[in-house]
Amino acid sequence: MTLLLIGPPEREQAWQPIFENAGEALIIGEDAVQDPLSITHLACWQPPAELGRYPNLKAVISTGAGVDQMPLLPPGVALTRTLAPGIDAMVRDWVLMATLMLHRDMPRYLEQSARSEWRPHPPRLARAGRVGIMGLGRIGRTAAASLSSLGFDVAGWSRSGRPLENVRVYAHADLSAFLARTDLLICLLPLTDETRGLLNADLFAKLPEGAALIHAGRGAQLDMEAMRHALDAGHLRAAMLDVTEPEPLPQSHWAWTDPRVIITPHVAAQTDATEGAHHALAAIRATRDGSALPGLVDQGRGY
Repeated sequence: MTLLLIGPPEREQAWQPIFENAGEALIIGEDAVQDPLSITHLACWQPPAELGRYPNLKAVISTGAGVDQMPLLPPGVALTRTLAPGIDAMVRDWVLMATLMLHRDMPRYLEQSARSEWRPHPPRLARAGRVGIMGLGRIGRTAAASLSSLGFDVAGWSRSGRPLENVRVYAHADLSAFLARTDLLICLLPLTDETRGLLNADLFAKLPEGAALIHAGRGAQLDMEAMRHALDAGHLRAAMLDVTEPEPLPQSHWAWTDPRVIITPHVAAQTDATEGAHHALAAIRATRDGSALPGLVDQGRGY
């Protein structure tokens, strides 16, 4: 079995010795492929247009945690997303940072600081913050556990409604009830047909007045103009975004200069190259053994 890696030089440099030590074949870049029939696995962020060049391809491995950038793969070709502990930890850290910043009114203090204005506001204890997490996959569960340990009142919303310790979980049909009790809304959902545009005017209207938004899912889930109207109406008081649509936003976009909005450039997490290589090796070995592929994605569902 041979894996074809398409990616930046730093990833290539990290993967080469790991595959050599593991005794697995690795080809870097399509230009280096001499025998397309030998390619059984492809690791990339976006695959080449002509996948038919590799008739023995068994799996495409997304080198990130997301897969919404992937086209529908040919029948018989599996799709996996990289499972890397570092991704979970990094997104959790970003979510914790954003939650604490909005809970403690950091956008307001940054605006005051820009005016050289010293004006304190009453702080709130963590237990007074009702956090709601949309999406309770690996990352959502990790973030929920950490926020709960800090004393926040944490609830979650997921399709499965699967129970989670110290977190009240709302099933898919209970979205309105979940939103009604959420002061800090955190979106960690994958991008699917169902979640595209989900963060819209109707959803914001179901949040308590003065709620805040933390968004680290996918940019296409957020209606930016609906968020702006909710901010102007006072229904939302602040937002912190790591993802936007498009990325990056145009320099003239209103959100760059709105003091109620803090934007980071899609940096909540990046796949550690070493962890990514070990995930790819696990996928190859699972294929060889006939066992379940790690991070297997159902493209019909989008995750």
